[in-house]
This record gives sequence, C-alpha cells and structure tokens, in this order.
Amino acid sequence: MKKAKTVSCPTCNADVIWSEDSPYRPFCSKRCRLIDLGEWLDEEKRIPGNPHFPPEDDSSSLH
Repeated sequence: MKKAKTVSCPTCNADVIWSEDSPYRPFCSKRCRLIDLGEWLDEEKRIPGNPHFPPEDDSSSLH
C-alpha cells in the first residue's frame, strides 16, 4: 500500500494530504487559500525581477 503524500499549507503550515480528496490543495482550507490570494492582490507577495512594463515617467513625454 502506498503512503499518502502530504504537504504543508503555505498559509498555516498544517499538513495537507495531496489527493483529489483535498480540493484546496496545497492549502488546507478555502480560508487559507483566500488569505494567500489576498496577500498577492495586496502585493505583499511578489515574484522578484524587473517589471515587464517600466514605470511611466511624465518628464520624458513628447511635446
């Protein structure tokens, strides 16, 4: 018999069984999933690197 793989919830570190029976994986619950989404939307989390679009600079506008 195969042992079920578990992962840690990225929000609260609870153990989550990685299977189709865990609909919010890798999160333990809908609440933890929404907390994580909110952190991304508030830009508390971000992927490091240069922005795809440089910030607009009003001083370089053409006349």
